[in-house]
Amino acid sequence: MKLAANLEAYLEHLRSERQVSVHTLDGYRRDLGKLLTYCEKEGLADWAALDTARLRRLVARLHMEGQSARSLARLLSATRGLYRYLIREGHCRHDPANGLMPPKGERRLPKVLDVDRASQLLDGAQEDDFIARRDHAMLELFYSSGLRLSELVALNLDGLDLPAGLVRVVGKGNKVRELPVGSKAREALEQWLPLRALANPADGAVFISRQGRRIGARAVQLRVRQVGISELGQHIHPHMLRHSFASHMLESSQDLRAVQELLGHADIATTQIYTHLDFGHLSKVYDSAHPRAKRRKEQDS
Repeated sequence: MKLAANLEAYLEHLRSERQVSVHTLDGYRRDLGKLLTYCEKEGLADWAALDTARLRRLVARLHMEGQSARSLARLLSATRGLYRYLIREGHCRHDPANGLMPPKGERRLPKVLDVDRASQLLDGAQEDDFIARRDHAMLELFYSSGLRLSELVALNLDGLDLPAGLVRVVGKGNKVRELPVGSKAREALEQWLPLRALANPADGAVFISRQGRRIGARAVQLRVRQVGISELGQHIHPHMLRHSFASHMLESSQDLRAVQELLGHADIATTQIYTHLDFGHLSKVYDSAHPRAKRRKEQDS
């Protein structure tokens, strides 16, 4: 059949000319196989007969059947690739996926440590050596100040003001912000910095390897993961500590704007999602603060 033959020619093109991996090729075959089956059931004679309306119906049906937004986005991406090939080969003049967007997926919230687990992680027995002191200082700073991984890795000595309890970081969009450093994090840094100085640092990086070089993001991730397994018996990552910081700050202060500033979010909507602020809390804030809400409550009582 013409549909199947064209599809096989495209997959061969990906394999031989584009030299995609076997894994990638299998993914294209699965996704476009769904599209082929649909076109055959619709009685379409060739790929030119598939229009945007039909493709939209397929995406909607797959979504109702439980396909994730990510899977549907991948299907549409594979379809666009197929039609670029078909147009180039003269088999078709249009791309039915052009302008078609997948349904929005649910935003996954990162996992969070509760206060007790965070304390267990940070209050574990500390060995007095280079790696242990460095790792402990990194963990404390992540949780104390809510730093991003990139911000911690890029941190230099001139960004630390331990007497004042402040750290200055450069975040997304090169935005500079000053953050408080808690007493536990200051203590951990004060114990780490003398050991750092003995390693002949190559530059002003706060966190370095034994060889004196700035520690990389991947190395930080691995060290945080290893400490998590050792102290908690679970995998943790820097973003989990940042999220825990934000969540615990919000639970205690209920000050969304302050948490937004601490995290360096440009949009408060990001902070709402990031700190899993629920509608119940928003309702309580509204009822306690809005004049009309107060009046309604007085009338109801």
